[in-house]
Amino acid sequence: MWTYAVIVAAIIIVDQIVKILVKTNMYIGEDIPLIGDWCRLHFIENEGFAFGLHFGGTVGKIFLTLFRIVAITILGWYIVRLLKRNERSLLVFSLAIVFAGAVGNLIDSCFYGVIFSESFYETAAIFPPEGGYAPLLQGKVVDMFYFPLFEFDWPQWIPIIGGEHFLFFSAIFNVADAAITIGVILILIYLIFFMPKAPKVAKDEKK
Repeated sequence: MWTYAVIVAAIIIVDQIVKILVKTNMYIGEDIPLIGDWCRLHFIENEGFAFGLHFGGTVGKIFLTLFRIVAITILGWYIVRLLKRNERSLLVFSLAIVFAGAVGNLIDSCFYGVIFSESFYETAAIFPPEGGYAPLLQGKVVDMFYFPLFEFDWPQWIPIIGGEHFLFFSAIFNVADAAITIGVILILIYLIFFMPKAPKVAKDEKK
């Protein structure tokens, strides 16, 4: 259990350090090349789900944050249950890093609006005298990693998409998003290749 606790804590801490550094040293829309044009820091704030998806309005934002709290609580309970059964598998590790990523983004949603000022045109201040940019549970998730690996224009002769511009990989994400994505991929790998199969029941036993 302690091994998984350390993994979860490490992901959350790294995620929050990166977010705080970006929030306090960059303004929204600022772009810093890391490796050429295909690996950048590009600061945006996400209103809701991972990779820029959102759930509209103030009520939607609060609902999404509360839903995250419930989902994370259930996931944490399930992980502890697996550990008490002495599970030591790819599944537990995968669920643990999904849990860590979800908690990382939940911290932003719950508290960043209270802790930080706005990041438009200037870097944010921590605990500004005039108060934060949003009430409790209505903060925005900080995203920054941008990997536009390649781009091109589709040939005109292709139906529907002909002539349109294509950019791969256009999503902007954070450490927590990456942990969730890797965890989900590992869960799928576990379910496909490693999940124990139920023993086959002989025809005589069925009768």
